[in-house]
Amino acid sequence: MKGHVTLVGAGPGDPGLLTVKGRQALEKADVVVYDRLVGEEILELIPSEAERIDVGKQSSHHPVPQWQINEILLEKAKEGKNVVRLKGGDCFLFGRGGEELELLAQNGIDFAVIPGVTSALAVPAYAGIPVTHRDFTSSVHVITGHAKAGSALNIDFDALVRHKGTLVFLMSVASTPVILDGLMQAGMSADMPAAMIERGTLPEQRKLVANVGTLAQKMREAGISSPAILIVGSVCSLSNDFDWFDRLPLHGVKVVVTRPKQRAGTLTERLRKLGADVISYPCIETKTIWPNMPVVEALASIDQYHWLILTSPTGVDVLVQLLDAAEMDMRNLAHMKIAVIGAGTAKKLKEHGLRADYVPAVYDSVHLAEGLIRLVQEGERVLMLRAEIGTPELPELLAQACILFDDVPVYQTYYYNERSEELADMLAHGAIDYVTFTSASTVRGFVESLPENTNLTSFTALCIGPSTEKVAKAAGMHTITAANATIDAMLTTLQEEIKNESD
Repeated sequence: MKGHVTLVGAGPGDPGLLTVKGRQALEKADVVVYDRLVGEEILELIPSEAERIDVGKQSSHHPVPQWQINEILLEKAKEGKNVVRLKGGDCFLFGRGGEELELLAQNGIDFAVIPGVTSALAVPAYAGIPVTHRDFTSSVHVITGHAKAGSALNIDFDALVRHKGTLVFLMSVASTPVILDGLMQAGMSADMPAAMIERGTLPEQRKLVANVGTLAQKMREAGISSPAILIVGSVCSLSNDFDWFDRLPLHGVKVVVTRPKQRAGTLTERLRKLGADVISYPCIETKTIWPNMPVVEALASIDQYHWLILTSPTGVDVLVQLLDAAEMDMRNLAHMKIAVIGAGTAKKLKEHGLRADYVPAVYDSVHLAEGLIRLVQEGERVLMLRAEIGTPELPELLAQACILFDDVPVYQTYYYNERSEELADMLAHGAIDYVTFTSASTVRGFVESLPENTNLTSFTALCIGPSTEKVAKAAGMHTITAANATIDAMLTTLQEEIKNESD
């Protein structure tokens, strides 16, 4: 049985610029062959069971030569695999996609091509440069600034100058001085605006706007390196007026998100939308405790309980699983009142058709306990379903108030991340500005996942509430805490902190 190969353009770097169709192809892949310019966030979309092959192509250094990449695609397809060839930018714009298809076509392998957003258009847009504008130019020309090894650039500079369009040179960092000199020798004014954009569309994007006569020197002074693109044309003069990306409130701020992978999306996306450079570092994994006799007994006698307490969205998901395993459903909870620790847990509960009867104004265990002490009537019994290792304040306060309750652990928490050494090195060099913590367990997971003696003082911990802050401070971290235990409040607190630092 022959397999199938799909060439997928991953876009210029911003994970949000991966196409929907490209993402769908990745999620179904058996094998993914990828280049170095594909971001970590996109690689995280690859199924965990899929084979990854890093062919690591970069300027002037191809650890896996092109012919061998072609052979890998053919070999994996012959094994009957669904293969994705993941390439930076667009597959067919200086991406050698055509070369990779030739061998497949010769051997009768089915293939498809999913175009990607090209850096030739996206990077100028992120730098405030419209490559065409009716008042400046009506054409744009995309040229490779990279020649074959041992060969000189073969560019018709006279023709480019004569057409008077915007010029976009890809893979051109090393050859920029030669390109600019060639344009001036062909008659282009040294005063023509020009720009160099390094790591375009990414949070660490750097932009140099000068002119044809001065840009090469400014590049050397700034230490611009690949990947970067060169743009030449009068539209470059619009960059300062149209630059929206560099003006984002969190542009240039590096933030680590520690939420579990399945729940990191909202916070991560909103931070990126504000311009932050986000590192996803999920250091908590949960596993339902099963078999679990205490929960079996609790569910068997569910009619004896008057209140149900859930302290995390994970607890809600596990509850649904356990009810199903017991051949029960949410209707079996109809006689109970439900108390949850915060808005996130209430939202997750609502997804399953139930509304929380009590949510404390302050989303933590202490305020949850205080509210229950006021609401639970004498003789009523409480069932608490939560993590095996939970905060002690909740059961302690309920016991002190003589409330009858059963504290039943339904899931275990594990602390691990395979990138811990890499993150520890970044912390040691002060490369991280903020680490977000949305629960006390994320703090514990973060600390326990890292090597011993990791520097925990080089960043600011952004905490969702007082309980989380308490654990972070105990670990030696400098903290700031949201006024309310919500993602909105965390983002507001972070922006205020950044603004205060810049004033």
